[in-house]
Amino acid sequence: MTVWDELRGQAAIVEQLRRAAAGEGLTHAWLFTGPPGSGRSTAAKAFAAALNCEVEDVTARGCGVCAGCRAVLAESHPDVQFVRTEKVTITIEEAREMVAKAGDRPQSGRYRIIVVEDADRMAERTTNVLLKAIEEPTPRTVWMLCAPSPADVLVTIRSRCRPVGLRLPPVADVAALLVERDGADPHLALESARAAQSHIGIARRLAHDEAARARRSDTVRAPLSLRTVSQAVVLAERLVKTATDEANASNDERDAAERARLLATLGVAEGDRLPPSLRSQLRQLEEDQKRRAKRSVTDSLDRTLTDLLSFYRDVLMLQLDGGVEPVNTELAAEVREFAAASTPEATLARMDAINTTRQRITTTNVAPLLAVEAMAVALI
Repeated sequence: MTVWDELRGQAAIVEQLRRAAAGEGLTHAWLFTGPPGSGRSTAAKAFAAALNCEVEDVTARGCGVCAGCRAVLAESHPDVQFVRTEKVTITIEEAREMVAKAGDRPQSGRYRIIVVEDADRMAERTTNVLLKAIEEPTPRTVWMLCAPSPADVLVTIRSRCRPVGLRLPPVADVAALLVERDGADPHLALESARAAQSHIGIARRLAHDEAARARRSDTVRAPLSLRTVSQAVVLAERLVKTATDEANASNDERDAAERARLLATLGVAEGDRLPPSLRSQLRQLEEDQKRRAKRSVTDSLDRTLTDLLSFYRDVLMLQLDGGVEPVNTELAAEVREFAAASTPEATLARMDAINTTRQRITTTNVAPLLAVEAMAVALI
């Protein structure tokens, strides 16, 4: 097993990174781009492991079994820093910490590596903090930025990075990965990979979580019974509530554990009055948790809308006789009936309404319920 095994359907990218790890075309800054689920952060992690692999043969680096590879894959290597945010954006303070860290000499590996998994979640002034460090890197420092597309990164940064463009892997490759790595049932793995539209993380969740499969089924069936404005309002409320409940379920326990750890660190028992001098630390934690909760809801709602979009995608392929395999195979009869009662122009308008809503909830401060209600009415 090597570090490249999880990069399914990315043979050209693997070959490019293998050659770079062997010293052919290695540069100090890389930009990994690709749609959600394509594995851009997985590719960056595999490349970081290969660069600090302990195998002497340069053509075999990325072995996946040496101490260097295992430490990077476990995100415990002292010379490899992974930067991701669970909040809406990466702050300028976090960017300054990255720059300071990038100036350190490697402790045990060949390279000091900074992997920024959410490079698209930085404001322009925050990205500018990284500019000089990427423009004039210290020796043996490698930057790896990950973003959905090159346009999501400031042009001055983008121009100084070598691009690595990933694509979504084939459904069969994702299903095979779920079977081999996670022990999923082959039939369920194939259905999950197809329903997730080759997004590896979502496919894994669908393959192992029956409740997630049920929620998705309810979402993609929603257009079949959407006839009136009142039904649209009810649908919008249900979609937002489902996304909020799913996000809160994963956050509540974690928030409580973080609060307990902080109080223990401060030497305060739960329920005791917090001294005024320590309240700012608790307040900062609560603010961070609120920002994380907001992003969790946004991400969950975006996934729900992506599932809804897949229904109209199947409808459009039928209307245009695209000859493309449907995503929602279990709804084949319903999709055919829906497609026959509509037009491609109407379907495209509905898809545009969904994509517009996705953009609004992820890039603006619009109230999610209002945005989804407007979208649901447009789907009638």
